[in-house]
Amino acid sequence: MAELQKQEPAATGRQRMPRAERREQILAAATKAFARAGFADTSLDDVAAEAGVTRVILYRHFDSKSELYRALLDRACTRLAENVGTDDFGEDALPALLKTAAADPDAFRLLFRFAAREREFRDLTDTLAAASTEVTHRNLAKQLPPGPWLDWAARLIPTLTTEAVIAWLDAGRPDPDQAAARIRAAVHGVIDAAAAAVRNSGPRPGTVDRSSADPDG
Repeated sequence: MAELQKQEPAATGRQRMPRAERREQILAAATKAFARAGFADTSLDDVAAEAGVTRVILYRHFDSKSELYRALLDRACTRLAENVGTDDFGEDALPALLKTAAADPDAFRLLFRFAAREREFRDLTDTLAAASTEVTHRNLAKQLPPGPWLDWAARLIPTLTTEAVIAWLDAGRPDPDQAAARIRAAVHGVIDAAAAAVRNSGPRPGTVDRSSADPDG
């Protein structure tokens, strides 16, 4: 680090960019670079070139590539929470999710597709997946009885939703005014399938439903 700092060019008289602004510039550039080539195949030199800064400046903000990658994932999570929320999801949640993804497609793809493939960052993506499942489970419990089909739907819907948004991005963002409604229809399809499975899993004809039978009968 000391050797790198010695290599820093002398000041040219230009005003230095504020630290927070420089950090944001680096994170934005790193998001593009990692989304283009992946974590393993992207070097800090690649990020520095994308950001238009020296490696020395990069090291002023991040000690390693892993720290930089985790910082941009944290940044994506923070923006997602600010725009979409973290608790019960209402009618505005899907439009907000689409708007967030459209504002920074590379960050959305890194968070929901690429980061999960990197073992080093699975703790973050697993935590995010568990939180999404828990919130979905709580919301679905108002419509479905406890049991395996509620658990199935709660696990499937977050994945279906994020993959639907990524597919929409990959397809060129068609019909943006209708995209939320179409993804919502797919989500309701999962709920309807779970509800039908619950109905069909009742006691077979000629058997006794012992869970509701009179124990003294």
